[in-house]
Amino acid sequence: MGRTLRVSAALLAVVTAGVIVNAVNPVIPWVLLWLPGVIGAAVLAFDSFRTGRAEHLPPAVRQFWRRIGVICIPVGLGNAAQAYHVLTVPDPARPGANLGQIAFQGIAVVLVMYTLLRLPFGQQTRGELFRVVLDAGTVMLACAVYLWHFSGRYALEDGDPRLLYTSLVLSTLALLAVFAVAKFLLTSQNHMDAGALRLIGVAVAIGAIGPVLRPLFESWNPNLYPDMIDLPALYLCAVLANRRQRAVRPGPRRGDKPVRRRPFSFLPYLAVAVVDGLLLAVTWQADGATQRIVVVAAVLLTAVVVLRQITAFRDNGRLLRRLDHNATHDALTQLPNRVLFHERLRRALDSPGARPVAVALIDLDDFKEVNDTLGHEIGDQLLIAVAQRLAGCLRAEDTVARLGGDEFVVVIDGADPAAADLAAQRMIDSLRAPVPVDGHELPIRASIGIADGRAGDDPSVLLRQADIAMYAAKALPGTAALHYNADMAATSVGSDLQDAIRDEQLFLLFQPIVALDEDHRVLGAEALVRWNHPVHGTLAPDTFLPLAERTGLIVPLGRWVLRASLRHLSTWPAGTLLNINISARDLREADFATAVAALLEEYGVAPAQITLEITESMPVEPGESFTVLNELRALGVKLALDDFGTGSSPLSLLHDVPLDEVKLDRAFTQADPDGRVSVAAGVAHLAGALQLHAVAEGVETPEQAERLRELGYRAAQGYLFARPMPAADFEALLPAAARA
Repeated sequence: MGRTLRVSAALLAVVTAGVIVNAVNPVIPWVLLWLPGVIGAAVLAFDSFRTGRAEHLPPAVRQFWRRIGVICIPVGLGNAAQAYHVLTVPDPARPGANLGQIAFQGIAVVLVMYTLLRLPFGQQTRGELFRVVLDAGTVMLACAVYLWHFSGRYALEDGDPRLLYTSLVLSTLALLAVFAVAKFLLTSQNHMDAGALRLIGVAVAIGAIGPVLRPLFESWNPNLYPDMIDLPALYLCAVLANRRQRAVRPGPRRGDKPVRRRPFSFLPYLAVAVVDGLLLAVTWQADGATQRIVVVAAVLLTAVVVLRQITAFRDNGRLLRRLDHNATHDALTQLPNRVLFHERLRRALDSPGARPVAVALIDLDDFKEVNDTLGHEIGDQLLIAVAQRLAGCLRAEDTVARLGGDEFVVVIDGADPAAADLAAQRMIDSLRAPVPVDGHELPIRASIGIADGRAGDDPSVLLRQADIAMYAAKALPGTAALHYNADMAATSVGSDLQDAIRDEQLFLLFQPIVALDEDHRVLGAEALVRWNHPVHGTLAPDTFLPLAERTGLIVPLGRWVLRASLRHLSTWPAGTLLNINISARDLREADFATAVAALLEEYGVAPAQITLEITESMPVEPGESFTVLNELRALGVKLALDDFGTGSSPLSLLHDVPLDEVKLDRAFTQADPDGRVSVAAGVAHLAGALQLHAVAEGVETPEQAERLRELGYRAAQGYLFARPMPAADFEALLPAAARA
């Protein structure tokens, strides 16, 4: 037990014993019973300033406790002024209030309101804030009823204007403070420790109940005041709250469970209950059985309605938790998904100090062969088994998530490189045994890349480094793990691609997109990137784009392609249309839409002139990616799904993603009709039903072009019309009127 806690507990024990003794026989000097209320304020101020200096706490929480320490000064001075006034007034049974007490207590109340309202309440909608205001107003109204019944009406009956005005001022300030406290208790769970928050609530309740007990204390002895006990008790609760708050450590701890917040607060219902209790008490004192029956019935009716509403809230809360779980967890493995992974990683990296954080990226080798040979159902069972093994071998404070496909990722919070090695070894051991699925013994081979970081690092950089390390681990036999280091990136194949982006070794070709009519007029083009390698010559995209995806270089590569494409487009006739390929990884960059908008403005290109193509074989994950897609649509940029029919994206993607165009993959364009309904026909009908522009890729013969036109396609591209060409050659194909 800390020193301040022992002192606060001792002060409360001593004054409680003294009040009991003087209630029976007043032998202890009254001044000694007032001293704990002054000394306790000083003790609490010292303890609060101590909490305000705790570096491991968030800045907003430290500032809150420093302000509490400041508030203790006028509270202690106000209590001292009250004690002096009560001890020197001729009639202690009717002491009134002196100017010092009113001034100091008024300052304390104003500071309390300022402190509570300055604590950040988190991101909330207008509806949520409105409900909080209603709940806080309910509590304030209940307190107003109690203040009137136990204090205000006596001041009015007394007839002394000074006492009446003083009571009104203090009551108004007290009610405003109650409103601030209620709002604080209803909205501050994200910042304050839950235990400290409950103790603050107990302290507030003690402070509110104290004045109500004045008649009881006065019946024992006119010199006894509830402030003698309730203030030391309030201080003790606040010191306990300080102790709980200082004990909080950043990051999750072993055995921590997700905090489940109720979809409602009991605070306003408690306010209704206490007012109903007061109503029953007042009514019972009056004559008239009929009034009592009516009041009891009204109170019971209120209780039934409240119970019904709480039941409905609980049902809604369970539904919301289920929906929230579905939005943040992978449907197949029930592990956290990409959205929750990024949230947990950001939270770990936002911890104060230089707390170590490791990220491990796990990729299953040869998983595609399992799907191709045994089927997707067997592959799904394998993924579920791997997810269970990974979740079972790691600590409770670590986060295991599925990024998509056969990629898993782990946030190892508070782990230095040695601890990350131990975690990786546990993962390797857990994956060593084959997985029995439907009569098959499936061996598991995985590559694990580890990025060692610290609080304050960029989450996307850590994930990219883990990606590079994981790709390097694939060169090792069996399941292996490697830590990222700078030399790894410099000596990997990816270093050549980094040089290519920096040294302008990349260039663009443009393949025309034409109308499927008689003259095959040019509608626009698709920008295609090539690499002029200094050793290997010109490289096609399929030789380096997978590498770019693996190493995370796809993001800077995509930015280069976007800039180069818009630079060319800005020199062509107004209205020329251009399709530009982007990666699903680009959509996970929060600033991607902002970067596109800046480049459009820089080169003076209208947003409607470009269509960004997303490859269907790289499925778009919900969450941040959908947000970026909607931001792009808001700019006026068109969106297309490329290589349609070759990936594993569900048809719901066409509904969820705001698309303008689908591009039929060349595999279906060149497929010979065999009497069955072709995929090309199905895609054409689907595009028509969804009002999407359909483009066929890879058209190489007139017969293919005619068949696609008959199916309903109005645009196509392929070697029949033109091969990819330099920018100048494509510009020459544009209609003469447009080039004039």
